Amino acid sequence: MNPSLPHRPAATADEHILTVQEALEPLYVELEQEVEAALIEAAISAGWSADEALEAIDELKRHDILDDHTS
Repeated sequence: MNPSLPHRPAATADEHILTVQEALEPLYVELEQEVEAALIEAAISAGWSADEALEAIDELKRHDILDDHTS
């Protein structure tokens, strides 16, 4: 997979954004959607169903969240 540049730049500090998190959130959501779409596409290409891919992605997210809380 060849990573592409985000379609939307991060908001600048002078756009009445209160925090850097607020500035980056739209970009983060967009990238998360692109990654999930690429994972589903890869799983389908490998012969898995979209439902199986979504279940696997959800499980990976759960593991990631658990790892973040135990670190």
